[in-house]
Order: sequence, then C-alpha cells, then structure tokens
Amino acid sequence: MKTKLLAAAAVVTFLVSSCGSTEKPAAQVAAVTTPGVLVEDAWVRATTGAKDTTMTAAFLSLTNPGDTDVKLTSATSPVAGVVQLHEMAMQDGKMVMREKSGGITVPAASHAHLSPGGDHIMLMSLKRPLNPGDEVPLTLKFSDNTTHDLKVPVKAFTEEEEHYHTK
Repeated sequence: MKTKLLAAAAVVTFLVSSCGSTEKPAAQVAAVTTPGVLVEDAWVRATTGAKDTTMTAAFLSLTNPGDTDVKLTSATSPVAGVVQLHEMAMQDGKMVMREKSGGITVPAASHAHLSPGGDHIMLMSLKRPLNPGDEVPLTLKFSDNTTHDLKVPVKAFTEEEEHYHTK
C-alpha cells in the first residue's frame, strides 16, 4: 500500500511539474512592461480656509528608473480651467512663483519632487471648492509619450500661504 501511494505521488508530481506555462516569469515580464516614470505620494492642497479659493497646487514624487531623462511636460484636470507646471525662482532679489517653461525634468535613474515652495502643478480657475477628503482627477503627460491618469487626494494645507501668488 505504501509503495502504491509513493508511486502515485511521484506520478502526480511529474504531471504537475510538466504542466508548465510558456509565459515568461513575472520578473522578466515586469522588466519589459515597467512604465517610464513612477508617480508616488500625490496630493492636492485643499482650498478650504485659503485666502484665494480659485487656485491650488498639486504635489507628488516622480521616479525615473530608465537610463534617459524624462520630462513632465503638462498636466490637465477637469476641476480647473487652467493647469500649469510652476517653479519658485529668484527674480529681482525676491522669490517668486512662475510658470516653468520646458517642463520638469526627471533625471535618469533618479527622482524629482514637486513640493510646496518648489516645483509644483498649479490648478487655477477652479470650478469648485476642494475639501480635505475629496479626490481630484489629474492627468500627467511625459516627454516619452506616456501619460498617467491619477485620482489625487485633497489634503488640508498647513504651511504659510506666502508660497502661493494671488492674482
């Protein structure tokens, strides 16, 4: 009886092991299908309590695992009439916010961080108030012809308003 069980187990093991798939292992497939830029930690500043509720900003981290630089070239959102890439820069001895021409570079094998007081995405001419807990659709377009469609959480803003210009 024991011999028959061992023989049956050996046959089952052989049959199961020979039923392999012709697909590539997951690690090989992932290496081929990995998107150009990884987007993480995205959030949008709530307009609740802000001095100017017609505009806000989106922040996020971008990681480029590739071997060539990629640029974030534009962004769009249905909650805003105008969406622009912005930077903070010195002008006439003062720090000012302005549209960043040429996009935001995500260096090869490195990161770019869009954060308060630095590069960020401005959402202007807002069509509705943005409250903590809301989600904002945001589409990012990159120079490698990829796009990322995101649902970005809205969070309360706790820093000084001075980082943002008023119209």
